[in-house]
Amino acid sequence: MSSGILTAVETGVISRLPLRLLFAWFAIVMISTGAFGQRKPSEPARPFVVMSAQSLDDLQKTLKPENKTSELIDSAGMQLRVAVQHEKNRGGAAAELHDASDDVYYVLDGSATLTLGGRLDSPKETDPGEWRSPRIIDGKSFEIKKGDLIVVPRGTPHQRSTENKDFTMILIKIYAEPLKKRG
Repeated sequence: MSSGILTAVETGVISRLPLRLLFAWFAIVMISTGAFGQRKPSEPARPFVVMSAQSLDDLQKTLKPENKTSELIDSAGMQLRVAVQHEKNRGGAAAELHDASDDVYYVLDGSATLTLGGRLDSPKETDPGEWRSPRIIDGKSFEIKKGDLIVVPRGTPHQRSTENKDFTMILIKIYAEPLKKRG
């Protein structure tokens, strides 16, 4: 023998009262479990970073006259790397291509020759998704200088030369996956 609601359904006689009770019970369960509740915004993954112009100027001075890079934030667990990079009279740097990261350059001081596009000549994979080559074939060269902003999307060959030049930039890398924490 069936219970009240099934009997009404089975016999084709659907009483409005049991269905109303069923819907009311369903609504109470959904509300009490948060199914109709609003999601909460996420919490910050780490503290925010604000660097004054003076602190960046001071950092630039510590990088010169050597060819150095200084990380501005600890990028472990993030899909982002931010660094200040200084190069002086550096020619013959390898051409690069990244399968899973985009590069953004903001030139702080000096100038460099940047070749973009085309294709890598005899590419070698140095790490998974990281390609190097002695040069770029059919790329386009640009003189970049203080105040310039350059976006190099993943998959774009790029090569920078600072031969007979002094150059400082902020490098921002945006990765497809979060970086692993250093062990």
